[in-house]
Amino acid sequence: MRTLVTILIRKTAALIVEDDRDIGDLIVRFLKRQDMDADVVANGAAMDRAFASRDYDVLILDLNLPGEDGLAICRRLRVEPAIPIIMVTARGDDVDKIIGLEMGADDYLSKPFNPRELLARIRAVLRRGGEKAGRGNRLSREPRYEFAGWRMDLSTRELISPSQTKTTLTGAEFDLLHVLCEHPNRILTRDRLLNLLHGPIDGPNERSIDTLISRLRQKLELDPRNPLMIQTVHSEGYLFTPTVVVR
Repeated sequence: MRTLVTILIRKTAALIVEDDRDIGDLIVRFLKRQDMDADVVANGAAMDRAFASRDYDVLILDLNLPGEDGLAICRRLRVEPAIPIIMVTARGDDVDKIIGLEMGADDYLSKPFNPRELLARIRAVLRRGGEKAGRGNRLSREPRYEFAGWRMDLSTRELISPSQTKTTLTGAEFDLLHVLCEHPNRILTRDRLLNLLHGPIDGPNERSIDTLISRLRQKLELDPRNPLMIQTVHSEGYLFTPTVVVR
């Protein structure tokens, strides 16, 4: 007797935190037409309830929210390894983008935007491996990098410190450290780093690279003000100095 086995493939699920219901509904309808699951909530409290009820792959977070704003939510979520965050706001100032990245956002999009650009950015952060670690526990042959006592595992997207504690990185931080590990002891310009990161059009810029470097130094260096591992080469770029062993 033949047995029929049905394999269900779970769609990518997005949660939109947007207090403008018309905009939120527009995003949901568009993403569903792209064969994605999508829900919209209006504030941080509703977001917490949504997270408690199901898993999501990406968070689309408005900056200007009533009560707890987008920056505060982003900061709170980054206490633990978390979902990729795309921050969306009516503000277009570079300062706001830098602050959003410093709080742990993986990407930033200014209103008004083309929904297809949002879709491209969602696909980009997921392609860079931003899905929540552990979902599905897929087996992988991805390499592991070891440097200065640190261990970086691409299959689990974990960074383990010399004291054997897990160090939390955002998706963007992890991707940048991966690039540095692949190019040790070579000066990389900001433009080169941007190209290696494969960011979406009008995505990361030179200032965002500086911000990510600063955040990595805070987590890797004994003295971030006098970095030894990630050094600045004046007028040229950045140099990752440790010897990197690939396992």
